[in-house]
Amino acid sequence: MTFLPEPKCHGRLMGYARVSTPEQRLDLQIDCLKSVGCARIFQDHGISGAKAKRPGLDDMLATLKRDDMVVVYKLDRLGRSVLHLSDLLVRFQKEGIHFCSLSEGINTATPAGQLTFHLFSAVAEFQRQIIAENTAAGLRAARKRGTRLGRPRSLSKKQAMDAARTITQTGRCREDIAKRLGVSRMTLDRAIRRVGATT
Repeated sequence: MTFLPEPKCHGRLMGYARVSTPEQRLDLQIDCLKSVGCARIFQDHGISGAKAKRPGLDDMLATLKRDDMVVVYKLDRLGRSVLHLSDLLVRFQKEGIHFCSLSEGINTATPAGQLTFHLFSAVAEFQRQIIAENTAAGLRAARKRGTRLGRPRSLSKKQAMDAARTITQTGRCREDIAKRLGVSRMTLDRAIRRVGATT
């Protein structure tokens, strides 16, 4: 396994370490990050990379300043997916923050390492296009099948018609009927308009 001897940048070296389960230890990652001179090491212990919220990572991102360098033991310690990792690296580039992964020998403070930013930016854009195309194809297929898209209606057509009839015949206020149906007054009004009923 190849390690960069000393990641160099004009700012601070900010380490990040993560393990997925409480039984795993952070010692190896922390020792490596300390050995290259990280000023601070942020940690997430027992938190899966799939979690959207990671306190240690969030704290580090809030602390970073231009010219700082984020240092990790391995790439997969940082991003919960290729897309998430790509987004983080694109964010670092925009904010003037460098990145170093010790195991993979990536250092974006070097001219060669700048290629990493461009590659991950291209990957992120490619994945977004694929997701958008797949979503659009799925929506087209659903429409062809006659599937109604979007959130399910809060009130059925029958409920809306019955509510309109009750308002007309008994004069009960809409707020009472909406409360009985478990919806807001606005939702009730919208449902009644949708079925073309008059009150």
